[in-house]
Amino acid sequence: MREGLGPPLTDASPTGAAPTRREELLARLAQGGTWDLAVVGGGATGLGVALDAAARGLRVVLLESHDFAKGTSSRATKLVHGGVRYLAQGDIALVREALRERTTLLKNAPHLAQPLPFVMPSYRHWETPFYGIGLKMYDALAGAAGLGATEFLSRRETLACLPTARPDGLKGGVKYWDGQFDDARLALALARTAALRGALLVNYCPVTRLVHRDGKVTGLVCKDAESGREFDVRATCIVNATGVWVDELRRQDAEATGREVRPMVAPSQGVHAVVDREFLPGQHALMVPKTADGRVLFGVPWMGKLILGTTDTPRGDLPREPRPFREELAFILSEAGRYLVRAPRPEDIRSLWVGLRPLVKPVGDEGEPTKSLSREHTVLVGRSGLVTVTGGKWTTYRAMAEDVLEKCFETRLLPRRSAGVTADLPLVGAPASGQVATSIAAAPGLHLYGTEAAQVASIPGGDRHLGGGLTVAMVRFAARHEYARTVEDVLARRLRLLFTDAALAASLAAEVGELLRAETGVDPQAAAFRELAASYLRMPA
Repeated sequence: MREGLGPPLTDASPTGAAPTRREELLARLAQGGTWDLAVVGGGATGLGVALDAAARGLRVVLLESHDFAKGTSSRATKLVHGGVRYLAQGDIALVREALRERTTLLKNAPHLAQPLPFVMPSYRHWETPFYGIGLKMYDALAGAAGLGATEFLSRRETLACLPTARPDGLKGGVKYWDGQFDDARLALALARTAALRGALLVNYCPVTRLVHRDGKVTGLVCKDAESGREFDVRATCIVNATGVWVDELRRQDAEATGREVRPMVAPSQGVHAVVDREFLPGQHALMVPKTADGRVLFGVPWMGKLILGTTDTPRGDLPREPRPFREELAFILSEAGRYLVRAPRPEDIRSLWVGLRPLVKPVGDEGEPTKSLSREHTVLVGRSGLVTVTGGKWTTYRAMAEDVLEKCFETRLLPRRSAGVTADLPLVGAPASGQVATSIAAAPGLHLYGTEAAQVASIPGGDRHLGGGLTVAMVRFAARHEYARTVEDVLARRLRLLFTDAALAASLAAEVGELLRAETGVDPQAAAFRELAASYLRMPA
């Protein structure tokens, strides 16, 4: 039974034509009928699954408790990469998959993901040949998907690429290529592309419970966070794609059928400190493959700023807004100071933010063995038929989605459909093939909208700049076409000011809030955002 769900939209649908007005989304959610697939979680994985399924012609609904990419998926290190560190660990299969997916992502969203050159400075004679040979292997694995050849650099060439690298003791360096992207806007592009394919996506609509019949999960109940209205959703298949929070839904599923499950996620947090580009000007990123304690350090130019990070620290709790530990920030600043002429200090930080990573434990659902604790993704089907996916990384979101649907087909939860439909599917806003896009490293602006830039600029207020690259028209476009409901949605994820300049973002909260209230008629939560922005400037005690 699929009555009332409406037909999927066709390729002929114009950009931005899928309805995003809250009233229309909730009206469609209330229509009843049985969906083929219900996805719980609006991060990279859930959105990837929704798009893949909708592109195959399945009827899809996705529900997100907060905003799309509110959690881990907006807090990445902004790298589209094959995983140089995984190569060092000997995980060739994972590197090959990531390199393949890197190419696909850069092709399908060139306005949001682009190649970026990295330089490893060498302060010991052995470092250049040692790391260079490894990166030549990286090139070989990439093959035709490579973004540029690895180069051995002299001392002078290294300083030309990294003008503020510490010159004392510098022997040379290695230059290689990977990619960078805007994670939250990519998530939004996935959501909007899925909507154009007929999927229904609703943010701020948490799932409150699963519905079972004869021991099998057959639906769920969700609740509109704004009105409190509840909706019963029936679905042939339900996918739990809630990232580091997957165990919450798994426990609920198990309790309903009188079982116990072991947690499958061991959260790890990564801290990022953002400073001005004067600490590392130019168009190259800094990569330190082995810091004093064996971790990796990046200095990545992004949105007109420089991201320093990241750490990898186990964490037992799962806060929505994790904060850094004092030792993590000290590590980032001290290691950056070892490689840069001017060492960043706490007062130089424009924004300090944390992402939680869902690392997979060795034992998963029903006690069956999984892979060892890693960043690889895992797909499990519980006895009730609940499909859970977690782990992985942004670069391989599309491959993860294909794996999820393949598992659904193998277990006969869904009728098999042809694969590979998203490999050549441009995302909303993608310019024509070969068209040069403005770098993600540049300050934010209309270029982030790709082919929709003219449409955004034509909205009243297109020439009224609020600051940080944000215009009145962008706020209105976010409310009308990009699912934005709150000031945080706009200043954290539609335009990334919270992550690049928290003080500036806080100063814009009132005006952005007034614009949103006029567009949506609901409380834009400006005061709450100012408190959040203050926490992004607060140094750990």
